[in-house]
Amino acid sequence: MKAGTGIAVIDLGGQYCHLIARRLRDLGVEPTIYDPGVAPKQLRGCAGVILSGGPQSVYAPQAPTVSPGLLRLGVPVLGICYGHQLLAQMLGGRVTKCDGEYGPAHLQVRVSDTLFRRTPRAQQVWMSHADAVTHLPKGAAAIASTARCENAAFADFRKGFFGVQFHPEVVHTEHGTDILRNFVRSVCKIRQRRAAPDRIPRLLEDIRRTVGDRSVFFLVSGGVDSTVAFVLCARALPKERILGLYVDTGFMRARETEELRANLAELGLADRLMVRDASALFFEKLRGVTEPEQKRHIIGRLFVQIQTAAMHEYGIDPQHWLLGQGTIYPDTIESGGNAAGTSGGRAALIKTHHNRCAEIRELIRQGRVIEPLSEFYKDEVRQLGEGLGLAHRLTHRWPFPGPGLAIRCICSTTAGKAARLSHASAQTVRAAGFSGVLLPVQSVGVQGDARTYRKVVALRHEQRRWNYPRMQELSTALCNVHAETNRVIVLLAGGRGPGSELRLDAARIRRATLEHERVDILRRADFLVRMGMERSGLTDDVWQFPVVLAPISFSGGDTVVLRPVNSEDGMTANFARLPLRFLKRVARQITGIPGVDAVFLDITNKPPATIEWE
Repeated sequence: MKAGTGIAVIDLGGQYCHLIARRLRDLGVEPTIYDPGVAPKQLRGCAGVILSGGPQSVYAPQAPTVSPGLLRLGVPVLGICYGHQLLAQMLGGRVTKCDGEYGPAHLQVRVSDTLFRRTPRAQQVWMSHADAVTHLPKGAAAIASTARCENAAFADFRKGFFGVQFHPEVVHTEHGTDILRNFVRSVCKIRQRRAAPDRIPRLLEDIRRTVGDRSVFFLVSGGVDSTVAFVLCARALPKERILGLYVDTGFMRARETEELRANLAELGLADRLMVRDASALFFEKLRGVTEPEQKRHIIGRLFVQIQTAAMHEYGIDPQHWLLGQGTIYPDTIESGGNAAGTSGGRAALIKTHHNRCAEIRELIRQGRVIEPLSEFYKDEVRQLGEGLGLAHRLTHRWPFPGPGLAIRCICSTTAGKAARLSHASAQTVRAAGFSGVLLPVQSVGVQGDARTYRKVVALRHEQRRWNYPRMQELSTALCNVHAETNRVIVLLAGGRGPGSELRLDAARIRRATLEHERVDILRRADFLVRMGMERSGLTDDVWQFPVVLAPISFSGGDTVVLRPVNSEDGMTANFARLPLRFLKRVARQITGIPGVDAVFLDITNKPPATIEWE
């Protein structure tokens, strides 16, 4: 870091720490990420310091902190979320537990200069916190607030200390880039812009340097990430030194294998691909498994075992080959790791991606894995694909998880009934024109930079016209106020026969596992959604569209949940606002599949829910 030109980012365990550095690079600023234990003398050449978010409470034992000497460097400091709370506490303020605030919030700016210079007085920000600064330190003033957070931003202008409870680094904070730009330009006085490098030549050179005289055995899924990474390796190395393996797990989408073959044929790589049907093995090993994390670990382990067996079968010496993967940064950070992909990262575990199981981590430790995209986000991978000349239909495919439909087919070992909402929740729901119940089925969420595994609220709209902004407010309110909930769904179609009406309070959670029949139902529903989106010209209107099969039964079958979302990098997301006419039409088609009782729409943002249910 050159003196007076860079920003030190202190990683306090937040999901978005790496994203802060990415946004600074986009602004032409040089960031360096440090552990919280960094000595202040190592930061004397920086122009400013940013304290990241994190999953812990500042008042908890073993909570991460920084040296007080960092605040005596004489450079501006910006605290974000947990960093905001830590800065306030270190300066003499007070932080206490609150009801929580997850997803969009309306910020009212009180002081429009410095951080909020040239931004609106009222703006949307993205929150993810369960604690709040309740008493400001001496010399500090509140410069912005929300309805649930009085001190959503504070400043000590004399010392150059600033704190924001929200996340300016995520794309869903409307003026987040402006706020970061104001900090680095107006506060830290960094003027020059760093020239953006051409990433593809650098990546190709990195691949050649990492591989050396070895070859690469690549696990290819057919998705954007693995295809771009595979093509990068194919461009960097002689053709005979790269080989791809596609494993049909039995949990793939309809026509997935055929599409992959066609895509690689267009790229001239069809002869470098092996296809292995391991569906029987995957179903055998996952029989009776219902816990999401256990599913993911088993799937990751099986991929490694199949890769090892394939290398042996083809006479490939593992000492002279590296395992290639299309891992991107969100895979690593959600798996509780750091940028190097190892265990022991400071971020909380949200869900273990199959490419971060224990066996893969061990291969990484041994230096036997190459992941050209491990520092990139989804939107950056799409840009790289375009730079490589890949077709738009390939680079802009909806993301599909490596474990496939196995993690979209929700399982349960216990039975249960729908329960009434609490009095406060029921009042909130009725006031918005809905009725609702609490379902005992659980899904994964991310709240306050930590993993949650909580129940789902099911709603029925009692009015004829849908109002998406009101639905978002309702979903946010239910997840913010009630700790047992991290996801909200609303009924689209259900009931047997003309004029029949599905009653939410009749919902039952049934025992269900990963069975061929259930996966086939999900595959058919997923295909109807994809074909419907294509025919309606809506494919480019969403970033990703998971279709989930849940063991929510009304007449002996399952429930399908539609989960269309929009995002830039996958770190945060809004549920997509698709035309109701389209949603109703495809929902009616799905209820025509034998074994489907109802279809719901997921109206939860990330946070508090993750994009996938598991």
